[in-house]
Amino acid sequence: MSREFEMSLVGELQFFLGLQIKQGLEGTFVHQVKYTRDILKKFNMGDSKPMTTPMSTNTALDVDEDGEAVDQKEFRGMIGSLLYLTANRSDIQFAVCLCARYQASPRTFHRQAVKRIFRYLKFTPKLGLWYSSDSSLSLRGFSDADHAGCQIDRKSTFGTCQLLGTSLVSWSSRKQASVALSTTEAEYVAAASCCSQLLWMKANLSDFGLRFGRIPLLVDSTSAISVAKNPILHSKTKHIDVRFRFLRDHYEKGDIDLIYVVSANQLADIFIKPLELQVEGVDNALIKGEIESQWTGLIALLV
Repeated sequence: MSREFEMSLVGELQFFLGLQIKQGLEGTFVHQVKYTRDILKKFNMGDSKPMTTPMSTNTALDVDEDGEAVDQKEFRGMIGSLLYLTANRSDIQFAVCLCARYQASPRTFHRQAVKRIFRYLKFTPKLGLWYSSDSSLSLRGFSDADHAGCQIDRKSTFGTCQLLGTSLVSWSSRKQASVALSTTEAEYVAAASCCSQLLWMKANLSDFGLRFGRIPLLVDSTSAISVAKNPILHSKTKHIDVRFRFLRDHYEKGDIDLIYVVSANQLADIFIKPLELQVEGVDNALIKGEIESQWTGLIALLV
C-alpha cells in the first residue's frame, strides 16, 4: 500500500474508533474492554450481579401497556451504548436489537431486560473476536429465522452470519419487513438476505484477486432449500415475494450452494433467539478472554 499511497508509520494499531486491537504472530484479537467498563460505570451497573447469558430463554418482550413507564432518555442511552458494542460482540446482537424495538415507550420490564445485558457484560467484559493468521480464505454463510417471533406484529426475526475461513466477518439480526405466512417463507427470505451479503462479499474480495466457486450457504430448513432448487414446488409458494426468487437464480448460476445443516449446528441461531448456557465440551478455539464460563451460542458461532 505504501507504493500506491503516501503513508507514515505511527506504530502498531491499538485503538480504532473505540475498538481495542491486539496483534500477534498467531492472529489479531479485537475487543472493547475499556468501552465495556465505561458504560457499566456510566449506567451504575459496575457493582451489579453478573449473569451468564444476556437474556433468559423464557423472556417474551411485548408492549406491556400496563407496566410502569421509565425514563425514555436513559433507556435510549443504554440501547445506543449497547448497539455500538455490537461492533464486535455478536453474542449480544439479538438481545440488544430486541430491546431496541421498545424505545418509543419503554417500561420497567424492558429496562430490566436491558439491565440483564449489562449484567452479562459484567460477567464477560474481556470477550472479543479472534482472527487467526493461519485461517483459510474460504467463504461460507449461515441463515436462520424464527417464524412469527414478534409478539406485537407477528413478523419473523432472521439472523445471518458470514465467515471467511474460521473468522466471523459479518453478521446481522433483523425483523423481516412483512409477515411470513409459513416457516418456509421466513427461512427462504433469511437465506435470500444471506445470499445477498455473500455475493457482495464475493465481489469485494475479487478485487483482491480471490476467486470462489459455489459458496456454501447452510440452512436448517429442507423446505426452503427445496423451493430454491426445485421449480415444481413454486406453484405452491406464490405467496413468497418475487424479489426473493433471485436465490434460485444464483443457485442455478453456481454462485452459491444451498446445504442443509441440522439445527444443533446452525450458527445463526444466536441471532434469532436466546440460548441456554452450556459449559461442558466447549471448544474455545476462536474466542479469547478471561471468563469463567462459556455461552454455547457464542462459542458455536465462532467455531
